[in-house]
Amino acid sequence: MNILQVVPELNAGGVERTTIEIAQALTKKGHTAHVACEGGRMEDELEKAGGILHRLKLASKNPLSLRRNTKALIKLIREHKIELVHARSRAPAWAAKAAADAVGIPFITTYHGIYNAKTGLKRRYNAIMAKGEVVIANSNFTKNHIIQEHGTDPDKIVVIPRGVEMKVFDPVKVKRADRETMLKAWAVSGKRPVVLLPGRLTRWKGQLVALDAIANLKDNGIESDLVLLGDAQGREDYITELETKIDTLELSDHVRIASHTKDMPAAYAAADIVISASTDPEAFGRVSAEAQAMEKLVVASNHGGSTETVINGETGFLVTPGDGEALANGIASVFAISARERKQMGKKARTRIGREFSAATLQKATLKVYEKALNDRRDK
Repeated sequence: MNILQVVPELNAGGVERTTIEIAQALTKKGHTAHVACEGGRMEDELEKAGGILHRLKLASKNPLSLRRNTKALIKLIREHKIELVHARSRAPAWAAKAAADAVGIPFITTYHGIYNAKTGLKRRYNAIMAKGEVVIANSNFTKNHIIQEHGTDPDKIVVIPRGVEMKVFDPVKVKRADRETMLKAWAVSGKRPVVLLPGRLTRWKGQLVALDAIANLKDNGIESDLVLLGDAQGREDYITELETKIDTLELSDHVRIASHTKDMPAAYAAADIVISASTDPEAFGRVSAEAQAMEKLVVASNHGGSTETVINGETGFLVTPGDGEALANGIASVFAISARERKQMGKKARTRIGREFSAATLQKATLKVYEKALNDRRDK
């Protein structure tokens, strides 16, 4: 197979990670993996995975850019004898579908997020992700959203949960020195329990809720350190808002805002608890899955994909979204568990993630979708 995946860029994120995992799987099976995007800091990982990068500025929503990108993709498809195009993001998907239709090859999409649509125009823009011959949903929650939002035939949708690379997210492979280096980078002593909230610094990821939770715990005599780990991506006003709230709640000695790290296994290992405090539903919730693979107990918002990856009371805790007190109670529930029981729960969590949400499972299922789409097209 000669497959082209299209994404806006190759920086941090679940879309980018999955793109590389599929490139790796294609290469391993003797196929050719092409990726069209603007590039980014994960380019070296794509190269190691055997993927071929085609540098195109596909993130623009401008109609002029759409026409230009469509022409560029048609040229790329013909020159490299691409057999199938797989779009993973809305802006690139418009040009990718037009190019695939023009050349007459299958077009597949993965619906990675729950795209909010407050207007008819935005809904039409989002609908491109439901136009694939096959639409891959990264959770059952996402599948139901696609059906309700776009009226898509359920038989056209294949649920393939986002995968965790179990060999990478393995607590045994993280050295004590790596954990200590991470704590030092965060300027955290490790004398108090470390609560980690990974995710880009944007309001819906729940950093403000997490601050309320840490303040609540502190008021009730439970001391902890919170690390907000992620990129601001230009949201300087939000950083200022976070810093102001930290000062207002008198948490400057308890909260660290840390930039993105490539070594997420070490980050999870350095934490005592991992939280996913999203106020809007996560389509899948990569943090919850990765943290459990690292045998960490997760406290997550009780909606979206987290309800599928976290078993409340068994592999973590689910709490009311957007409620700082509920999040504090969830964190306190983890603190109340003995070290032995926490370890047992962590091992149970890792076993389940490996069985149901591994990268290997995602890779196998996605290649199966490619093969079926190509066979179906040949049979027509």
